Amino acid sequence: MANLFKRLFKARDKPTDSVSGAPVFYMGQSVAGKVVNERTSMQTTTVFACVRIIAETVASLPLHTYRYHGEGKEKVLDHPLYRILHDEPNPEMSSFSLRETMMTHLLLWGNSYCQIIRNGRGDVLGLYPLLPDKMVVDRDSKGELYYTYRKDGEAYYLHADEVLHIPGLGFDGIMGHSPVALAKNAIGLNIAAEEYGGRFFANNATPTGILSTSGTLKDPTKVRDAWQAAYGGHNTHKVAVLEDGLQYQAISMPNSDAQFLETRKFQIEEICRIFQVPPHMVAELSRSSFSNIENMAISFVVHTIRPWLVRIEQAINRKLFKGKEKGEYFVSFNASALLRGDYKSRMDGYAIGIQNGFFSVNDVRRMENMDPIPEEEGGDLYLTNGNMLPLKLAGAYAKRALEESGGDVE
Repeated sequence: MANLFKRLFKARDKPTDSVSGAPVFYMGQSVAGKVVNERTSMQTTTVFACVRIIAETVASLPLHTYRYHGEGKEKVLDHPLYRILHDEPNPEMSSFSLRETMMTHLLLWGNSYCQIIRNGRGDVLGLYPLLPDKMVVDRDSKGELYYTYRKDGEAYYLHADEVLHIPGLGFDGIMGHSPVALAKNAIGLNIAAEEYGGRFFANNATPTGILSTSGTLKDPTKVRDAWQAAYGGHNTHKVAVLEDGLQYQAISMPNSDAQFLETRKFQIEEICRIFQVPPHMVAELSRSSFSNIENMAISFVVHTIRPWLVRIEQAINRKLFKGKEKGEYFVSFNASALLRGDYKSRMDGYAIGIQNGFFSVNDVRRMENMDPIPEEEGGDLYLTNGNMLPLKLAGAYAKRALEESGGDVE
């Protein structure tokens, strides 16, 4: 029986399955006939806006290095990773630029790669982003991951310890899949609708028409081409001169009748659904109001931004800290500013915190980016409402305790 369980629950510390052979959804031509890839998709305003909003939001959040301190935590400003992650990951980039690039790669390709530069002691000296479309991930004969980066016709092989790989949503836990590739038909329809609108207005928004006559034309193609040359395109508003009994009848097909505007509007919502961005953030305000925008903004932080932050934090904690540092040091984004709400709501919340003793005045001032009050003036005191008493000093409990102690209650 024991041997049977060993065979059933075989250890998987050294998997041998091929990563590059895993199911992959390639970008390419959509059902609408438009080629969809990471670059053509960014030419649509909604995809560009969604990617920019998420990437800039994540990049703008402070990223600090901490050390566990008792039951709390403290910033570690002298750790080598603090400056790299918070200020300058390499001599060519700021921390904002690197994280913005990483998020753009994640949102378009589904994976983000950075080369890790270390010194002889294993300390991280720098991070450099790598283009996902030039990277191949696979396993060697021992089942260990390795990365192949192809540039200028040459292949560069990198060990797993040399690459900070952050995968998006995927099927095997190692490789993420591109949201753009998975939703290429929705994005392709948006591209097709934009091109249709562009061609329509390039023709001065004038629909096609019919030239008719009661007689017989010897060469109708020649007549049509001559009409198009004389009155088509930029000549649309010229006065037409009709000969030989010709009559012109316009074909009335406004864009609204063809549901053109409805299609454009729906595709905005569809792309926002792919990236989990509230439509009002890309200036689609038909279903927004002052009463629900704040709730949608909070939902955006909780359901869209927070999962990306956790994904990045855990990848950094796993790959950039040395073995002896894991469990003691960690990195964390400060996303509290995104949930601050309006001024009145913040002030009401701060007042409740101070009155109930879990905020000091200086705690609040730090959150509002204000200078602290000196300690000797009481800025760091934790206060509580004087009307609140311990349970043993209140009501029937106090009476019974008084009787049992003969009048001596602490």
